[in-house]
Amino acid sequence: MMRAPWFWREQTLAARTVALGLAPLAALYDAGQRARWRMTTPKRAPVPIICIGNATLGGVGKTPFAMALKDLLGGDVVHFLTRGYGGILHGPLRVHPPTHDANEVGDEALVLAHCGPVWVAKDRPAGAIAAAKAGAERIIMDDGFQNPTIEKTVSILLIDAQGADGNDKTFPAGPYREPLERARARADIVVYVGGDEAAATNAADKNNAPFAAWLVPNNPPERTRVVAFSGIGKPQKFFKTLAAAGFEIAKTVSFPDHHRFSDQDLFALARIAAAKKAPLITTEKDYVRLPDDFRADVLAFPVTMKINQSALLVETIQAAIAREAP
Repeated sequence: MMRAPWFWREQTLAARTVALGLAPLAALYDAGQRARWRMTTPKRAPVPIICIGNATLGGVGKTPFAMALKDLLGGDVVHFLTRGYGGILHGPLRVHPPTHDANEVGDEALVLAHCGPVWVAKDRPAGAIAAAKAGAERIIMDDGFQNPTIEKTVSILLIDAQGADGNDKTFPAGPYREPLERARARADIVVYVGGDEAAATNAADKNNAPFAAWLVPNNPPERTRVVAFSGIGKPQKFFKTLAAAGFEIAKTVSFPDHHRFSDQDLFALARIAAAKKAPLITTEKDYVRLPDDFRADVLAFPVTMKINQSALLVETIQAAIAREAP
C-alpha cells in the first residue's frame, strides 16, 4: 500500500489545489463504489457475520479489535475471515502459520492466527461457507466494511479518535474510502479508537457514542534503547506507543503499509541498528513479514486492545444476532 501523500495532510494552498484537481477522480471512485453496492446482491452466510471496518485507508486497529472481540465472545466457536491483503493466495483456505507466510496469506492473517482459526478468501461468501463447514458458530470479518458481496449480521465501524490522517476528501483526493457519514449510517455499532483511554473515551463522549477502545502493551520486551521501524498504516502511532511504554528511541524508520521488506531494506535497518548500538523493534504485523533469519535480531512489540463497556458491546452484538436468527 502507498504512503499517505503529502497533500492529504497539509492545509496549504498547494495541498488544497492538488486535492481539488483530483476531485473528479474521487467522484468517479465514489460513484463506482455506490454502483457496486446497487448492482450486488449480498449473500447470506450460514452463520452470523460480525464485520469490523473503517471509513479510511490505513490502520485504525481493526486486527487487535477483532482479537479482543473474539475473547469477549467467550464460549462461541469464533473463526476469523479476511481477504489476506498482501498475500498471493486467493482461498478460501485455512491459515496454518507453520506452513504459510505473509507473502501467501498477508500479515493480518498470521497475526490473527495467534488467537484462533483464520480463513483467507478473496471471495468472502465462499470463505464464510468454508469456515461454517469447519465448525464456526460466529465469524469475525477483519475488514470488508465496504464489501457488498456478503450480508453482515453486525457491522462495527472503528473511527480514529484523532480524526483521519489528512483531509476529509474521498480517495484519491483524500484518505476516505467513503464519506464518513455514509459509513456511520451503515454501521450498527461505532467505536472510537484512541492512543490511550482518555483520548478514546473523550472522543466517544463528544460524539455521544458508548464505545471506546485503545491499545496497551501486552507483555512487551524489556525497556531499552531501540531503533524502531514499522510499515503499518500509521507508523507514528507505534512510535508514540513505544515512547509511552518507556523505550528510548534512538531512531525511527517508516515504510508504507503492508510493506514487503527487501534485502536492501533489511541491510539498511541492520546498519542503522549497528551504528546506534541499539536493537531493532517493530510491530507484530511487521514482524511476521520479516525473513526467519532476520527476526532473530528483532524485538516484537505486542499490543492488545482494551474496550470500555465490553459487557454492553457483547450484549449489543448478541441482540443483533438474535434479531437476525431465522
